[in-house]
Amino acid sequence: MSLDTSKIADTNRGTAATAKKPNRAGAVAGWADDRLKLGTLTRVFARKVFPDHWSFMLGEIALWSFVVLLLTGTFLTLWFTPSMSESTYQGSYTQLRGVPMSDAYASTLHISFDVRGGLLMRQMHHWSAMLFIAAMFVHMMRTFLTGAFRKPRELNWVIGGILLLLGILEGFAGYSLPDDLLSGTGLRIADGLIKATPVVGSYMSFFLFGGEFPGDVIIPRLYIVHVLLIPGLLLALIGAHMLLLVFHKHTQWAGPGRTEQNVVGYPMLPVYMAKAGGFFFMVFGVTALMGALLSINPIWKYGPYDPSKVTAGSQPDWYMGIAEGLLRIMPNWETHIWGITISWNVMIPGQIAPFVLFGMIICWPFLEQWVTGDRREHHLLQRPRNAPTRTAFLAAMVTEYGLLWAAGGNDILATHFHWSLNSITYFMRAAIFILPVIVFYVTRRWCIGLQRQDNDRLLHGYETGIIMRSAEGGYSERHLPISEAEAYTLTARQRDRIHELEPDVDENGVAARGTRIDRVRSTLSKAMFADNVQKPTAEELEEARHHAEHIHEIESELAHPASGHEFDDHALRDAEDVPLRGH
Repeated sequence: MSLDTSKIADTNRGTAATAKKPNRAGAVAGWADDRLKLGTLTRVFARKVFPDHWSFMLGEIALWSFVVLLLTGTFLTLWFTPSMSESTYQGSYTQLRGVPMSDAYASTLHISFDVRGGLLMRQMHHWSAMLFIAAMFVHMMRTFLTGAFRKPRELNWVIGGILLLLGILEGFAGYSLPDDLLSGTGLRIADGLIKATPVVGSYMSFFLFGGEFPGDVIIPRLYIVHVLLIPGLLLALIGAHMLLLVFHKHTQWAGPGRTEQNVVGYPMLPVYMAKAGGFFFMVFGVTALMGALLSINPIWKYGPYDPSKVTAGSQPDWYMGIAEGLLRIMPNWETHIWGITISWNVMIPGQIAPFVLFGMIICWPFLEQWVTGDRREHHLLQRPRNAPTRTAFLAAMVTEYGLLWAAGGNDILATHFHWSLNSITYFMRAAIFILPVIVFYVTRRWCIGLQRQDNDRLLHGYETGIIMRSAEGGYSERHLPISEAEAYTLTARQRDRIHELEPDVDENGVAARGTRIDRVRSTLSKAMFADNVQKPTAEELEEARHHAEHIHEIESELAHPASGHEFDDHALRDAEDVPLRGH
């Protein structure tokens, strides 16, 4: 620590020493720090520790993709004209010259062909939007699989879900702005979903489109939503998400020295900030490479939007797969009540099912907390195998999404593979109910099998691949103890507690309140945890240790290495010195 010598006398004169006058920059910084406490805040954040693991970078991909979206979107707003006023195109793309089109479509063509770097910016913007939503999906799946949503992070999980929903809406709004034939087809589908709302559907459509579809105000309205409303909400929620992350401290994987009370990692400054800065340039570079080499949304091939036309083989962006797939395979169900037609074939796939699936994901932390009765704070992550039901549920949801995504391209599958369109539709109608159940069962049993394998490694060590023959002629495989670090990781989990059913009546013979709800909770608890393999008890581990020591004593009496050990590293007697194979 340096010593401040500004007030120390440096002469023998009788006059007192005076402090040197600070420079202007220092005076301004001191004035601001006295009022805003920026120095204190900086010290707090600079000392914040973040654990180091590749899976934690998934959220950063989403964050930096959003930054790329902001940068490229700002560039595009300088030339895009959000107007549906009609004009005749006279630009450099000769195949559309002289064709009547909206100013929005004409300005998008102008950006693509006449603005220097415009097509690169357009494609980077579109690819970064894809990457932003995909990264949020994968980040949420990582959070779900590892139990990072548990207390105290339930609110952050909900914020993440809302961010994903807003990202999808933002992508759809931006996808619709060019006013080409493909995006107009998507707006026509959205109009149909809105009109399917009983009683008020047509009024909602007139209000949104400013009259009969397509109207002449939807592009300006979507533009405001796309560049102002949703980005503002996204920025606010991302800020809240990051603040809660810092406040609750980061989760970490179990390992030696890592507990529920600490965080082992690198400080924000300078290590983590350097890594984050480098990662931003990596994301930006990959996005720029994709924008330069991979064509996406070539609107000049589709032409301007005409409500009387539909592009053959039109497909929305991948994140709209749930609604698109459900719409294509939904049976033609309608109900007529009091002169009102309820179009279940549109309401269920477009309004009900997506939000039901989304609600199931958002509500899972609260459902799991209620079933387990676990109110403790959790800062150590779970291995997916140690939560078999949760892992199996996510696998089933991914399967469901994949099937619906494929169903949304049933016409493409039919034309490219020469399959019957009706056969694909009927297959998908059955598969979305059957295959997720099969995947759920297989994944759950797989996780339970991996739990048994972990217990075997704890109790008996790892398999060396060396077969031993006993004096009696029997054969067995040689096992060696696993390292202490791996043993710590395998045992750093809590035992699952099955909720026991409360008596139907109290001690006075009066029916207990909430018995029916308690029975549901007990049933769900047994379904989630009854088949789980719990980690060995301390007594079982101690017994296994004594058994290993007994085997060690028997083998140590040999005057020479046991057969099969002469020329390998397993001739060593101390497990501490034996390199672990397969690690």
